[in-house]
Amino acid sequence: MNSDRILGSVALVVAVAILASATQIQEAFFPNPLGSKTFPMAVAIGMAISGIFIVLKPEPNPDWPTPQRFGAIAFAVIVLIAYAYALPPGGFIIPTFIAASVISYLIRPAMVPSLLTGAGLSVGLFVIFKYALKLGLQSWPDAFMS
Repeated sequence: MNSDRILGSVALVVAVAILASATQIQEAFFPNPLGSKTFPMAVAIGMAISGIFIVLKPEPNPDWPTPQRFGAIAFAVIVLIAYAYALPPGGFIIPTFIAASVISYLIRPAMVPSLLTGAGLSVGLFVIFKYALKLGLQSWPDAFMS
């Protein structure tokens, strides 16, 4: 119970830090329709709401993950960090496909559904971000475009 309250408090502090950092983001020379601050602020608000909820209604007897599951979580974090570094040179679709497939496989170890999840997420998110939200995403690596 105390561990949930600690987690909720940490989430709340991190959310406030993200919100404070987001207010310092300068608008780009060619701003996108949503603005540069919208996404980090939305994440911070969602995180703050979640943190408050966890503090107010903690799980009475939380089940902690096994060491093997902690290893999978650590590997997922490494995949997401690599994904962040792979986006600029690799475009959106290929790195998103790889990261989504790997994380899907970590959740449920089945190769074909994981690959289909990665394909669906990479293309679906690209369409949403590029055309619905009008963000300036590069779809493929520069080498594919020339």
